[in-house]
Amino acid sequence: MFEIMIMNVTERDAVFYHERLSGFLPNRIIDMHAHVCLKAHRRSKGGERGTVSWTDRVASENPIEDLLDSYRLLLPGKQVLPLIFGMTLAPGDDLDAGNDYVRRCAAEHGLPALIFAVPGWGAAEFEERVTAGGFLGAKVYLTWAPPEIATDAIEIFDFLPRHQLAVMNRHGWIAMLHVPRAGRLRDPSNLEQILEIERAFPNVRLIIAHVGRAYCPEDVGNAFEVLAETRRACFDISANTNDEVFEQLIRAVGAKRVLFGSDLPILRMRMRRICDHGTYVNLVPPGLYGDISGDEHMREVAAGEADELTFFLYEEIDALRRAAARAGLTRTETDCIFFGNARRILSGLGVNNPFTV
Repeated sequence: MFEIMIMNVTERDAVFYHERLSGFLPNRIIDMHAHVCLKAHRRSKGGERGTVSWTDRVASENPIEDLLDSYRLLLPGKQVLPLIFGMTLAPGDDLDAGNDYVRRCAAEHGLPALIFAVPGWGAAEFEERVTAGGFLGAKVYLTWAPPEIATDAIEIFDFLPRHQLAVMNRHGWIAMLHVPRAGRLRDPSNLEQILEIERAFPNVRLIIAHVGRAYCPEDVGNAFEVLAETRRACFDISANTNDEVFEQLIRAVGAKRVLFGSDLPILRMRMRRICDHGTYVNLVPPGLYGDISGDEHMREVAAGEADELTFFLYEEIDALRRAAARAGLTRTETDCIFFGNARRILSGLGVNNPFTV
């Protein structure tokens, strides 16, 4: 279903994978951040309220078949189990249809799943929707914050409200959090509210996606000094390729609270990421993703350099490999990042053997 030119695995890709990644990865992997969605459920095009639009150039949908094929093509020899949730990112998208599709995919393929939740659901409705769908918690997103709140003023509790956290705390559910605000991980409001969630809702299994959107060292500030005080919050590395940030994360919270997440389908992208004065830039082949001239996060390279680009997924895993080496992680510790830590979370929710859900 997906574009063959994007998913074509070249000889260089195969060499990159087998020489750098295959031996580093365990044979069983749990991907704690994977989207499934159909075009019919989405009307948003990206760029809404502080989000980016380049992601839709990679994939505007991700049927479950495409997700599972992506693992087979990109991670040969590995058994991968994803935690799935939707991609209905903004008002106007068909949230109910998207969540029902995730529910059906989870049931049909034996996968754990999260509901895509909105802050307007009261406590009883939120609990009923999660329970009825067999979900293990919720994915939340800043674009669903009340529309009267300016983008730069959105706070975590505007789209992950305390009444829903209280429900998740009672059940011990997962809360998958994409932090808001231009300051990303270093923003004082984000840090304060992450600490409040940990103190006030200790049973919530909080996962901070994308290492708090700290894609460049400039996004960190004093965040890891503050977050070193946490004891339970976990961080997934999805859609992040910054080995410096990964190393700081590992040294601050330890390997047991770091989770592998892909953010597929976006990780099928052919690219390499750099930081330019604190802004992340995806270097991509010329013409592959259309006209990107107005996007500060996209930049085309010359044809010769394009031949050297591999998949976003490989760049992420390779960055974690480099960070783990510098941080002195053992094989057992790196295996936990890709499997054991996620298994612990899922087991606490009754999924005792994730690969036989």
